Amino acid sequence: MLLGTDSGETTASQRAATHGRLELLHKIWECAEEKLTTEEVKIKFLLGTHSEGITAWQRAATYGRLEVLRKIWECAEEKLTTEEVKI
Repeated sequence: MLLGTDSGETTASQRAATHGRLELLHKIWECAEEKLTTEEVKIKFLLGTHSEGITAWQRAATYGRLEVLRKIWECAEEKLTTEEVKI
């Protein structure tokens, strides 16, 4: 479930980011951190894209979800290298 996508390759975390559902996004990430490897969290939740190549970060920015952007940034600082953040 945590790694699942819909027909457009959109993850639950990307949907939550799009709709500004910070509490839901936080819960999804808590579950992911408990159940997935650090690499899976990086690839699916921070760097993962849907069928059009858009990340949760980009979706949150597009829709003006500032609190979601802050949460993604906090997680990125913990999980990603400097080079990965630049992607």
